[in-house]
Amino acid sequence: MEWSDEQRSLVAAVQDFCRREAGTREQRQHLTNGGREPHSPELYRKMADLGWLGLSLPEEFDGGGAGMVELCLFLEETAKAMAPIGGFTTSIIVAATYERFGSSEQKKRILSGVARGVVEAVAMSEPEAGSDVANLSCRAEHRGDVFVINGQKTWCSNAHLAEHILLVARTSGSAGDHHGLTMFLVPANAPGLTISGIDTMGGREVNDLYFADCVLPADAVVGQVDNGWRQLMAGLNMERLILASVMLGTAQRAFDDVMEYVKNRQQFRRPIGSFQVIRHRLADLATEIECARLLIYNTAAQVDRAPEKVLPRESSMAKLKATETARRVALDAMQMMGGYGYATEFDMERLVRSSVVSTVYGGTSEIQREIIAKTYGLSDHMR
Repeated sequence: MEWSDEQRSLVAAVQDFCRREAGTREQRQHLTNGGREPHSPELYRKMADLGWLGLSLPEEFDGGGAGMVELCLFLEETAKAMAPIGGFTTSIIVAATYERFGSSEQKKRILSGVARGVVEAVAMSEPEAGSDVANLSCRAEHRGDVFVINGQKTWCSNAHLAEHILLVARTSGSAGDHHGLTMFLVPANAPGLTISGIDTMGGREVNDLYFADCVLPADAVVGQVDNGWRQLMAGLNMERLILASVMLGTAQRAFDDVMEYVKNRQQFRRPIGSFQVIRHRLADLATEIECARLLIYNTAAQVDRAPEKVLPRESSMAKLKATETARRVALDAMQMMGGYGYATEFDMERLVRSSVVSTVYGGTSEIQREIIAKTYGLSDHMR
């Protein structure tokens, strides 16, 4: 890819910062409580002071006014450096929703907050509604001047760090209807909301949310009542490209680490990278990473040229390709490193954990394939 001078300067600055602040495993262990917390408030504040957290946000809300390509570059580099800023992905996805659909007051509060280092979260999945978003049943009942929320959300990333939750709840219709969903701005400390962590292989990342007569004012609605599905669809480019860029950086890091290993690890009196089976495997992985990179940045450039256009095929392809590639690279790298790839004292096992789950969140690989197929006119209802 050809980058402008400004883009190259951004990449160089991010790389230098990450080497200095989180360049060693010891530094990252310190920042993450021994690897148990994927988000470091200390490192996050420093990035906020540099203006990077608001990189792609409008200047009127303390942002940098940059485009999708620049945001993807930032995400790729921070992921490659394994910088523990897990709260950023949900925050910037949420900010994009408020930028499109929020009121003036909501935009000022959320977008400026994200630029300053406030973490935001989104609550959509439920125990019986993961890939099937239309099956949401958490209900927001309109009573006079307020909405009363009851129900459960699950797998809510970074809710325990967030100041607000962007909630998708049902305001009309029944489970199975796309119509009747509404977005709400919910303070994380709202009475009637309980946040409970879910233990995972990745540490403290996701949460259950329980709403019991949680009362929200009418101005908590984000966008239009009953229009939440259309609003969700409008943000797919951003969400999928963000997740794809993070996994591109993860794949590149796994590749770089295993390359260093195979060049130095001696077996049968020569480096294992000299064996044809290893050489060819790495050649294949390098090719797959480059394919993912070209797909991501081509799609990001399309978004910058026409921000209002939804690109379901391209964004789903980017998410599918990047996450599946990251998983393959990390698992192959673990195999090539043998026991060292499995040991917790090395970074590879963390890269494996983060890449495997990436094919599940943000729309599973199976869902991405369904979306791509439908853009070609293929579906269960063909005649």
